[in-house]
Amino acid sequence: MDLSINENIGRNKIHPHKFAVWVGCGSILMMFASLTSAYVVRQSAGNWLEFSLPSIFKVSTLVILLSSLTLHFAYSAFKKEKEAQYKGLLVLTFVLAIMFFVFQYWGWQELAASGVPFTINPSGDFVYIITWFHAAHVVGGLAALTVALIHAFGLKFKPTPKRKLRFELTLTYWHFVDFLWVYLFVFLTLYR
Repeated sequence: MDLSINENIGRNKIHPHKFAVWVGCGSILMMFASLTSAYVVRQSAGNWLEFSLPSIFKVSTLVILLSSLTLHFAYSAFKKEKEAQYKGLLVLTFVLAIMFFVFQYWGWQELAASGVPFTINPSGDFVYIITWFHAAHVVGGLAALTVALIHAFGLKFKPTPKRKLRFELTLTYWHFVDFLWVYLFVFLTLYR
């Protein structure tokens, strides 16, 4: 067998860390698919309180979309060795991620103030549980962004393959959390 063919096969394999992130994202997606399916089934059973989602969730949706863009541009700047732009966009992404979390909290407060507290009606309970589970995954993304910031400001700037891989993993996970929120927001808006 020709060795050059074997070398090309080895080079075309996905990195194990990337594969692990994709498997993790797939598992998380399955969990949310189960939650939204349960939501639809429970809604059809009756005793369902009709209410509008807090408008702050629209703002948080825009914020998380913007954070995905800024992280993508930070990664692009990292690859092009534009250190100042990379660091600035990474900090901005982190600030936007915190803002998303704060807006979600305000949304939960607005829900409760409008007469939809947790444990009163299944429709409200589902909204809380789905958004809380998503928030838990945002916390995981904040942890990854924190590590990225520590590397950006604590290590000498050098776009090595190892650091590029770590950034790609963070980028993939953050884009996934963003996509997941957009899906959940659209779902919860349509199935009110």
